[in-house]
Parts: sequence; structure tokens; C-alpha cells
Amino acid sequence: MRSLPLPLALTARLSPVAVLACAGWALTSGPAAPAAAGGHQAAQNTPTRSSSSDSSEPSSAASAKTYSTAPAPCTSMPTATITALVPAAKTAGKEIPSTDTKLRRTCSWNALKGYDYRWLDVSFEVSASNQEAEQEYQQRVTAKSGGGAVPGLGDSAYSVVNLTTEDKQQTREGVVMVRVSNALVIVTYNGSDFETKKAPGTDEINQGAIKAARAAVGALGGGQSG
Repeated sequence: MRSLPLPLALTARLSPVAVLACAGWALTSGPAAPAAAGGHQAAQNTPTRSSSSDSSEPSSAASAKTYSTAPAPCTSMPTATITALVPAAKTAGKEIPSTDTKLRRTCSWNALKGYDYRWLDVSFEVSASNQEAEQEYQQRVTAKSGGGAVPGLGDSAYSVVNLTTEDKQQTREGVVMVRVSNALVIVTYNGSDFETKKAPGTDEINQGAIKAARAAVGALGGGQSG
């Protein structure tokens, strides 16, 4: 069977270390920051809302509250959501070490099913005030131009999708950022097909990231201080 080497950028994101007998690949652990917008950009200007049954809608009451701690990220996603977005992944996920778990926590799910690879990161960040969270949110939105607002999600939400190519292998990544009071939810979702070297469609990645973001916003209830 022919060997299909992974691009360096993807190799750095694959975790944990495992040998895939079906393809003869070695996956190297270690999450990376969201892909830089150095490749072809393919973002939806007006992302549509997810209609999945397991998504969670934020309430106006929730957005009026403040948060003192970040919720457990690996239990923030319904099992059905993980199974749909990251087929063959362990639903328990893997929490990424943080210097302060009270203020920032991240969980990752990734899997290679056949030749299809998917990666999902969900992060919660708690700021000292709503104003500080809003400033951080605006800075991140400005740094990731080309996307659009997501209506009806948190106090404000934004999504962007980018396409990158390395060693002829395409990867499409969607990022959704949501502010709810003094908390930020950051979702990163990407995918590749190592047989065709093509990436999943923009709508698939965008809607998947929004679906995960809705569930994550619903999980913020675990971090409320009042």
C-alpha cells in the first residue's frame, strides 16, 4: 500500500501518538494554534445558524450573568456532536494543560477515519469584566478578517473559514468566537482528506464549528458565579 506522508502543519496537530496500521502513518501529539491565514481564504460572510437537535441556545438570562470559572471543556460537547463532527474520535476528549484552569481551559478531539481527518478544539476563557472580554473579542475578530457575524449566539459571535495548502494537501479550518458576558468561547474545527488531498467544503466546516459553539455556550452554565 502506498505511503501517504502528512504535511508538517497537520503532523504537528495530530494527537495522541498512534500507529495507523491501515495507512502506515505515525501521528505526533501536540496541539497547535489555529492555522494562519496564509493560504487561500474561503469564508462565509453571513454564516447560517445550525439546526442540529443537540445544539444549545443561549438565553438572555445567561448573558446577563458573570462567570468566575471556566467550565470543564471535555464535558461541554454532547456525545452525538462529537461523533458527528469527529468520527472515530474518543468522546472523552483530551484536555490541554493550562497555566490557570480557573480562567482558561481547552479540550481537543481528533481522529483519522480511513483517509478523512478531523480536529475539534473547544476553549473557554474567563475575563475579569465584560469590558475586558469585549476588548479581547474585538481584537481576535480583527485579527481574523474575512468572516461574518453569527446571529443569535451569545452577546456577539463571529465565524471565519480559511483554506490552506501544504505539500499539495488542502486543509480547511473554521473558527467561531463567541462572547457571553465576561466569558469567551473559541471553537476551532478543521479537516482534510489524505486520499484525494482535498479539504471538506466551506459549509461543512463552518456549520460544524457553529454547532460545537452552540453546545459550548450552553455548557457555560457550569461556570456561573451568580
